[in-house]
Amino acid sequence: MNNYIVDFYCKKLSLVIEVDGSSHYHDDARVQDEERQEILETMALTFLRFDDLDVKKNMAFVLGEIYHFIEEWETNNLNRYHAQNHRNRRM
Repeated sequence: MNNYIVDFYCKKLSLVIEVDGSSHYHDDARVQDEERQEILETMALTFLRFDDLDVKKNMAFVLGEIYHFIEEWETNNLNRYHAQNHRNRRM
């Protein structure tokens, strides 16, 4: 993505999921991650970040966060879809 590599990407949701291990917690790496994320967010991408220990030991939490994001996305997009269809019917 724009010459950057992300861990997971869902085009439909414009969602990037990053799993950060210990190498991401050094000062230089953290700054680079933030800069990269800011650049990619200008492309209308949303980020979810998880610690690799949560992925390994607390998958229910990780999946719950992803599920919550998808629910919000669907609600927001369904509302826009219905509003647009309502406007189109009135024309």
